[in-house]
Amino acid sequence: MDSQKLRTEGKKMLDFVADYWDGIRDRKPLPDVKPGYINDLVPAQAPATPEDWAKIFDDLENVVVNGATHWHHPHFFAYFPTALSYQSIMADILSGGIAGIGFTWKSCPSMTELEMSSLDWVVDLMGLPEHFKNSHNGPGCGIIQSTASDSTMIAIMAARATHVERIKSEPTFMKWVSETGVGKTLKNIFDRVKVNKVDDEASGMITPYFHDPTVFERFVMYCSDQAHSSVEKGAMLSAVRMRKLKATRGFLGNYGVSRETLQNAIKEDRARGYIPFMFLATVGTTCSCGVDQVDELGPVCVEEGLYLHVDAAYAGTFALCEEFKYLIRGMEHVDSFNFNLHKAGMVNFDCSPMWFKNGTHVSRYFNVDAVYLAHEYQTTASDYRHLQVALGRRFRSLKIWFVLRNMGVDKIREYLRRTELLAAEFSKLILENGKFEHFVPQHLGLTCFRLKNSTNADNEKLCNAINDDRRIHLVPSTVHGTYFLRMVVCSQLTTLDDIIYARDVIFELAEKLF
Repeated sequence: MDSQKLRTEGKKMLDFVADYWDGIRDRKPLPDVKPGYINDLVPAQAPATPEDWAKIFDDLENVVVNGATHWHHPHFFAYFPTALSYQSIMADILSGGIAGIGFTWKSCPSMTELEMSSLDWVVDLMGLPEHFKNSHNGPGCGIIQSTASDSTMIAIMAARATHVERIKSEPTFMKWVSETGVGKTLKNIFDRVKVNKVDDEASGMITPYFHDPTVFERFVMYCSDQAHSSVEKGAMLSAVRMRKLKATRGFLGNYGVSRETLQNAIKEDRARGYIPFMFLATVGTTCSCGVDQVDELGPVCVEEGLYLHVDAAYAGTFALCEEFKYLIRGMEHVDSFNFNLHKAGMVNFDCSPMWFKNGTHVSRYFNVDAVYLAHEYQTTASDYRHLQVALGRRFRSLKIWFVLRNMGVDKIREYLRRTELLAAEFSKLILENGKFEHFVPQHLGLTCFRLKNSTNADNEKLCNAINDDRRIHLVPSTVHGTYFLRMVVCSQLTTLDDIIYARDVIFELAEKLF
């Protein structure tokens, strides 16, 4: 394929995508396939000689589209949304065409600087603290990570390293710890880490100063028992203890960690000789869209010396609207904050902004300098490789830049408000026949419901029937042993008629089963 062929076939691909979107209502949200279906469509061995592009193009429908789950179908109500816009598609085409890898400023200056500027736009639009801006004269900064899961792990490792450094370098911190009654166990740990370690250059042995396991062996972090599974995975991979704190009904009638619960956990664990170092708050839990109130929990973290990270993967985008600003109250206490624009922000995956209150400090924990990465501007320019696990990175900021310039933030706000209104309408409709009840009040685009006077098995049976039927798609969840169904407004194509249709399908199947 040459550039002329790209022009010809590229137009056909754009037409294919546009036609897919125009005809998505004619499909069902879930494909009718079983694991291994592709074995009948794709040969076991790669072709020995190049195939004609037309033949490959002809395979797209059978091999790819017919086996895809259609996340943007108006009857897709599962998980949380993944965003999309034509402007984002255009940005991904340009990113793929430039094919740069912006691990340092010099490796692609426009990739670095457009990311810095576009994230400053988002700070302003959301009303986040000024110190998060890349252009602010302080140490704060923003970066686009791939996912909230990546951001969570980065935050855990940054928090861990911050606390290791504090223990190693601040005797006053140990005095403070001793005054809290931690006792002899912690002193013994500190005595061990005071021994200077010398790297053995002959053997290639390196002892990481900021990530020294002899220090963090008794560290413990906290999160809600409603936090996303990626938090547990991040703690596991970071080799730190994690204590899940029981969320209770409170703010908005939903589940979140209370101030007292966090305070008691810190006190208990210090008495046991553990070192609390982090609290990871969730704003918009996956199970029920509950909120850990940062404005109440933040001061506890500051007072107790805990690093505070906020995961607002789904809910964060809604803070673009004035009426949802309650989601970001207390951000002045936060050490790092992340949400996924690629969930509800009309920006295609992957685009997960993350901000640090002190990015200059955190970047030292991920800094591994190699001669081949050095450049003459590294003391004055930003190198994003110091704030992520991977070295390479894509030109993700093009998506924000294109969407905000051509679509505009008011269009995104309109979509968010319409999403909430449709969810509110469904939350009323699902109660109409008297067979269902809300598990928690509807919040943002999510409604949680279950059969009245039912068992978990009854609700699971209904959920399976709905998905086997394939006219609509949703997923369940559980909170403290109670099973319920989740209905999320995901597609920008979803209308009130689609919400009524979903209600009708659920009522019909429930009537057949019960």
